[in-house]
Amino acid sequence: MKPKKYNRQFKDDAVKLVIEQRMEIGEAARKLGIPHSTLGGWLKQRGFNLDVSAALSDDPRVLVIQVKDLREQVKRLEMEKEILKKATAFFANQSR
Repeated sequence: MKPKKYNRQFKDDAVKLVIEQRMEIGEAARKLGIPHSTLGGWLKQRGFNLDVSAALSDDPRVLVIQVKDLREQVKRLEMEKEILKKATAFFANQSR
């Protein structure tokens, strides 16, 4: 399957949703019907460092993105932790 091409205006508008309107990357990507990684790539191309392990920036726009990404990571990790707890309990009961 051939990758979909997006015009410059669409990309700029997508980036503005995250930067200017402070929408979470995942939410903006869902609204636009594009992959999260695609939008993240466009942000990186425009100089926004989304690597949450990197040192915090003095640029408030970058900080907002980093905080949003960290919140998404925390949500995902909490969900994964709950799944692992349930799996552990299930297998512990199966071994009895």
